[in-house]
Order: sequence, then C-alpha cells, then structure tokens
Amino acid sequence: MDCIFCRIISKEIPARILAESGRSIAMLDAFPLAPGHVLVLPKRHAQKLQDLQAVENADLFALVQAMADRVDSAMTGSTLIAIHNGREAGQEIPHLHVHVVPRSRDDSAGAIHSMFGSTEISDGETDRIFSMLNTGAADSRSEPSQKIAGT
Repeated sequence: MDCIFCRIISKEIPARILAESGRSIAMLDAFPLAPGHVLVLPKRHAQKLQDLQAVENADLFALVQAMADRVDSAMTGSTLIAIHNGREAGQEIPHLHVHVVPRSRDDSAGAIHSMFGSTEISDGETDRIFSMLNTGAADSRSEPSQKIAGT
C-alpha cells in the first residue's frame, strides 16, 4: 500500500489520532501550518470529494464539524476549513483530506481571496459558467431528498 494515509489508517504508521468514527479519522497534521492543525479523512481511499458515497461524506463532515469545535475551543477560536480537491488544486497526497487549521489575525495567512490574483469575468462569461454548472448531470451518489437547493 503506497498511500501514507491508508498506512496510518491501517495502523502501519503511527500518528497522533484525535478521533475516529466508523468511516473517518482525525489526526494532528505531521507538518502543521499552525499549532493544532488537524487533518480529517475518510478511511476508505478516495482521491476527491466527489469520489465519496453520500454516507461517507456525511460521516466525514460530521467529524470535521466536531474537530472544528474542538480546535476552536482549544486553540484560537477560529479555524480555516480547506480541501485541496485534486492535484491541480494543490493536493499533495492523493487521498482526500480536510484541513482544520487554527487561525488568528496575526498569522499572516489572509483570507481565501488573497490566495488568487484579481479575476474579472464578464457578465456573458458568468452567464455561460452559470448555465454550464446549472445544467450538469444529476449526482448519482445522492438520494433525491439530498438534492441541493436550486437544482
């Protein structure tokens, strides 16, 4: 098994595990961006968020919510929740993981909009993108009652 996260989940490699559910696990990041930086990941190997089944997604984000509460309470009172969803998005380990990073005003990390240069998109281009995203194929992993509002 080449995936380091799969090896941690199977207990082949030690890690500082904070919480575990039936389908997800939370641990301290071995290379933290800030003290208290936590990773939450599905136990089943999945590279991207959309590779999860609905039940895995629900379990993962229930643990993300619990860890955000724990990190907020123990650390700075605010957290950044982030996913690098694929290689082009900056994902370094091809196993989905959610970062829960404590934040403070003086950490110099900035808001998400500071990560990217200014982007101007015309109304016509915005309409084209809206149409393209709004008419996408139905998500076969979701039950009808779990459809997103507006779809």
